[in-house]
Amino acid sequence: MQYSIYDFYTRDEIEQDWLISILSDYHFEGFEETSESLKAYVHSEKMNEDFLREILSQNEFTHIEFSSTPLEDKNWNEEWEKNFEPVVIADKVAIRAPFHDSHKTEFEIIIEPKMSFGTGHHATTASMVQGMLKENFENKTVLDFGSGTGVLAILAEKLKAIRIVAIDNEDWAYNNCVENVDRNNCVYIKTIKGDDTFVFNEKFDIILANINRNVILKNISCWKNLLNPKSILMVSGILQSDEKDIVTATQKNNLRVKDTIRNSGWVAITLELN
Repeated sequence: MQYSIYDFYTRDEIEQDWLISILSDYHFEGFEETSESLKAYVHSEKMNEDFLREILSQNEFTHIEFSSTPLEDKNWNEEWEKNFEPVVIADKVAIRAPFHDSHKTEFEIIIEPKMSFGTGHHATTASMVQGMLKENFENKTVLDFGSGTGVLAILAEKLKAIRIVAIDNEDWAYNNCVENVDRNNCVYIKTIKGDDTFVFNEKFDIILANINRNVILKNISCWKNLLNPKSILMVSGILQSDEKDIVTATQKNNLRVKDTIRNSGWVAITLELN
């Protein structure tokens, strides 16, 4: 499938982080932060410049110029995988590709990224992993909302959760999650292709949502209603500048902050249902 690369010309690291958060909602699948611009990768037929200008305008980024270039038609998943390095988080969780050597850590997760979000390299995923290690997952039911590669759902099973539902609205993410669940020999994970309109007929002890500010604000009330009493909601994909807005919204939904992890300008928050 033909890809295009969009260069957004800003040297401001905060603006680049904002763009990643926003563009992740609009089919962009990979990002590279450079000293001159943010490079963003997308299937060519899923984006056009007029629509992109509208997105930037809605988010008050009309001052940022951009250009697009068609990429050579090749297997970009394969190219990306060649540069995918293992990552170890908190000295306990190793995330690696099938072609990497095994790590002697307490938990090891094998991920074939396929351009899905969630390899552990970005601060948001790493912070979620750190937060999960602080919680008790044994015999718990878990919802991984926006599962990407499935890395958090897989870790939840390794932490002894007994039922995990992993849901994502992108075909490539859903398929990648299915593959990675099988690759890690997981038996308690149910994968679902769906979006925030999906109706759940069950409640959960833990909800994981490594997404972005807008999706979190939109779904907090729904997630609260899916939690069992004294359960927790873990959210990430939040810029530090948005932390106050997220906390305010959660307090209005009878959720209190239990733990906060800040990493490279991003925030992961663990919330408890009062």
